[in-house]
Amino acid sequence: MNCIFCSNMVRENAIMENELAFVIHDKYPQTKGHVLVIPKRCSDNFFQTTGEERVAMSELLHKAKKYLDEKYSPTGYNILVNTGKDAGQVVFHTHMHLIPRYEADGKKVFC
Repeated sequence: MNCIFCSNMVRENAIMENELAFVIHDKYPQTKGHVLVIPKRCSDNFFQTTGEERVAMSELLHKAKKYLDEKYSPTGYNILVNTGKDAGQVVFHTHMHLIPRYEADGKKVFC
């Protein structure tokens, strides 16, 4: 099976990485600065990741937020993990969305 996130070309575009995960800009961003945090090991969904992978992803999530704060100055963020087709997952390699939000983007999500 060909996994887009396992491609060397995708990993070469990483804006940051650690031993177990990396961060790339989303190919189809919802807002300016939208990034993905992706474990290097291919697993179908978040619940198949190891504790170490989740820690590595969390570390990069915080580093990516700092990077986006400095570069774009968003006023908020959405952190999103789709797990399963019925939840909207399209690429079946675990990944986490960090979506910067801006007052002017008009997209309010309340849970």
